[in-house]
Amino acid sequence: MAATVKQRRTAKSKTKVFVLDTNVLMHDPNCLFRFEEHDVFIPMMTLEELDNHKKGQTEVARNARQATRLIDQMLEADDAIDIAAGVSLTEPSKGLASGRLFLQAENMAGTLPDSLPKGKGDHQILSVIIHMKDNEAYEGRQVILVTKDLNMRIKARTIGVTAQDYLSDKVLEDTDLLYSGMTELAPDFWEQHSEGMQSKKEGAKIIYRVSGPLCPSLLVNQLVWSDEFQLDALVREVSGRRATIETLTDYTHQKHAIWGIMARNREQNFALNLLMDPNIDFVTLVGQAGTGKTLLTLAAGLVQTLESNQYSEIIMTRVTVPVGEDIGFLPGTEEDKMAPWMGALEDNLDVLGCDAGEEHEKDDGIYGKTALGREASRAATRDMMRLRIKVRSLNFMRGRTFLKKYVIIDEAQNLTPKQMKTLITRAGPGTKIVCLGNLAQIDTPYLTEGSSGLTYVVDRFKGWENGGHVILKRGERSRLADHANDVL
Repeated sequence: MAATVKQRRTAKSKTKVFVLDTNVLMHDPNCLFRFEEHDVFIPMMTLEELDNHKKGQTEVARNARQATRLIDQMLEADDAIDIAAGVSLTEPSKGLASGRLFLQAENMAGTLPDSLPKGKGDHQILSVIIHMKDNEAYEGRQVILVTKDLNMRIKARTIGVTAQDYLSDKVLEDTDLLYSGMTELAPDFWEQHSEGMQSKKEGAKIIYRVSGPLCPSLLVNQLVWSDEFQLDALVREVSGRRATIETLTDYTHQKHAIWGIMARNREQNFALNLLMDPNIDFVTLVGQAGTGKTLLTLAAGLVQTLESNQYSEIIMTRVTVPVGEDIGFLPGTEEDKMAPWMGALEDNLDVLGCDAGEEHEKDDGIYGKTALGREASRAATRDMMRLRIKVRSLNFMRGRTFLKKYVIIDEAQNLTPKQMKTLITRAGPGTKIVCLGNLAQIDTPYLTEGSSGLTYVVDRFKGWENGGHVILKRGERSRLADHANDVL
């Protein structure tokens, strides 16, 4: 034991010891490798709580099992390992971490205030940290609790324990800085980039090749506009000080309506251009309630599935996190169980069915112009749409490969980065994935705007040649919904 103390004393005083709460391991099992040169300590209570959460098919249960397996594999790698001396993280992390993993191997009980009962798991972890701070083995080193539990962080600070959130997968501190996917061109943009500019017309679109000082700041598939020059365009290519810009299809015009739907503002027009572009495989649409995210996405999907046959079917999924009390077990098939969570799908199909029905009413068709005929036309259109839309649960996505599918992930703000990766990596050839979400409506415990999987993928995919992103800012649902968003 004396040798171990000596080893710890001679460790660099700048390195810290991070004590992990259970919820961190259940949020990201690979968190053990995210602390670089610093050491990681796991209390016995954390292992006990992992064991309590390992059963089931939920994401939390899977993460608990994976975290336990990782720890077990590291211990099995060396049968003669001295637990008190810690396990090197260098090899298991493939060089990502150079610290050591320590497991609680002895009774460590610091003195807690009487207001914190010792029987509670959180308080036992705090007791271990107090013991560590008073132990000469950790003298000169900062011991930090890492937890996603806000109340535990507050309790820790009240008794003098340094505590912080798990920050490794937190993309932004301020979501106002989230990449918007679009930018307004400076008034002097064309003046600065006119020298050597080339342009050509391809169909209804004009392609500009420009060079100048502002080109390096542009990103591929970023949407640009200029009111002065009445330009809405997409950045197709950026290479040093050169960029290729392509004008957009104007979906605000009736002749370009998508399943009877026209864009009502610039952001919606940008979104439809991304959704209808066969070269873009991944689209993220972020916006408050009523901005048209789901309606536009479904309209674009129906046209490309039923008319152009770009995709074989539409698959829609979402995480089932209730806003109020849980409704309990539901009978029926997978689609039956998901139906209560898919109200947005049904509402938007009602709108799209009416719009498509009105298109049929412009001619006699096979139903004629009677009220009964019009109703039959709408019913037939709705049935046709429903046949090509499949509702699927997130719980059954692992191991699947989607070929030539149009996949819609609704309420994506409630997904963790790991869940988002699991879903996106299901995409096979010819598949398009669209993520929809409102970062102001996160219902998943421990997720914030900065650590949401939606924020994560927006940041990671920006500038990718086959991905696009738009923030929809203007509500189009109703004046009541717009006012509620502003004042509530």
